[in-house]
Amino acid sequence: MLSSAPIFTIRAELDAMMTLGSTPYGERRLVGITGGTVTGPKLAGRILPGGADWQIVRGDGAADISARYIIEADSGARIRVESDGLRHGPPEVLERLMRGDSVDPALYYFRTAMRFETADRELDWLNRILAVARGAREARRVKLDVFEVL
Repeated sequence: MLSSAPIFTIRAELDAMMTLGSTPYGERRLVGITGGTVTGPKLAGRILPGGADWQIVRGDGAADISARYIIEADSGARIRVESDGLRHGPPEVLERLMRGDSVDPALYYFRTAMRFETADRELDWLNRILAVARGAREARRVKLDVFEVL
């Protein structure tokens, strides 16, 4: 069961995509995370530059996503984010996403499983939860509505 509403929303600003080419596992891509915001009832802050989203586009067109980045809470506490997921949909929808078009998130699947790590005592609860995010890809940003697994 998930929380009835997002515990926070992440809006991660993205660098241009770097393609590493097709490997035996699929097309490898890297997208730098340059900043962003975190807003919501349980956490607010900003995303620090320097994170990255490593992707493998599989033979079936699905993107296997593995992102790592740091949130700095409004209190100054830092939180390591580990987010692994999938994005897939009809080829014409994925082509529109790659062009940076605005696409209704209901037309494709974008979900991630998330874990957090922090040394901050006030935010220690993050060390002991699992979360699932529903994502939306925008031209130079990703929006993640984060739900706690209860």
